[in-house]
Amino acid sequence: MPAILAETLTKHFAPDIHAVNGIDLTIDEGAIFAFLGANGSGKTTTVRMLTTLLRPTSGRASVGGHDVVREAHAVRTSIGAALQEAGLDDIQTGRELLRLQARLYQVPAPDVTERVEYLLRVVDLEDAADRRVKTYSGGMKRRLDLAASLVHRPRIVFLDEPTTGLDPISREAIWRYVAELNTREGVTFFLTTQYLEEADRLAHDVAIMSAGRIVAQGSPAELKSAIGTDVVTVRFERDDALPKAEAAVRGIEGVADVRVVEDSLVIYVPDGSAALPRIVLVLNDAGVPTREVTLAQPTLDDVFLRATGRHMTTEGGDVQVLTGGRR
Repeated sequence: MPAILAETLTKHFAPDIHAVNGIDLTIDEGAIFAFLGANGSGKTTTVRMLTTLLRPTSGRASVGGHDVVREAHAVRTSIGAALQEAGLDDIQTGRELLRLQARLYQVPAPDVTERVEYLLRVVDLEDAADRRVKTYSGGMKRRLDLAASLVHRPRIVFLDEPTTGLDPISREAIWRYVAELNTREGVTFFLTTQYLEEADRLAHDVAIMSAGRIVAQGSPAELKSAIGTDVVTVRFERDDALPKAEAAVRGIEGVADVRVVEDSLVIYVPDGSAALPRIVLVLNDAGVPTREVTLAQPTLDDVFLRATGRHMTTEGGDVQVLTGGRR
């Protein structure tokens, strides 16, 4: 039995609001699975259904072998969840909060102290354990929330955008804890994220979500290799050069695809090194000299672009989806 299974899982909030549109998922025990997508793509709605906070409109899902509708209580008591808003009591200390969480989940009394101290070490909060949570930084609160989700030794943990808004050091710390817990304890993680690097570094399997549907799925390496081309990005001095430049590049033999994103052309070509001089020459002949040309191997951003027609970039902690041109 997979750790998490979903079959044609659907959630409609109104006849014309289709948040999740019939997705299928099979996630094995001990895997780190990443749901990658922009805001509004359906990631959080999916997590809320799988954690029994929302009832599906149709389809079915099971978590840890328990049906999320018929066996909701069994799902809730067997999983850990750290959702977007950390459910922490600012008045308690970190240690008090973890001890309370342990009692709520009926952790045997002789085991509570050992478990709490272990988790405080895991998330590097030993020195702050007796401070009130209201004095914690954002990164410390996210680490405490992660520890609270693990106090009852769940085999499956849901993390809904756990590092959004955190500084790079705090984000790196969360990534390290997730990887260590997965390796050391075999915990299955279902991670939703807007960060391409997070999915690339942590996940064994990635699904890209767009408009309520899964549009691509596989390991990060599989998704990138499936593009089957190098990626050439060309920027121009003037945006009005783009239509002429796109038409010229599409006429080059061997070009697999061309996308327009803001002031750039993104060109997919099997042998980027050989094609690069030809691309520059064709553009110069067409009267659209380039400002900058880069050649790279495919990234998850390129996979996202090919699957959705849009780039996803992160600037200043906010995720921006840049609308592309043509499919």
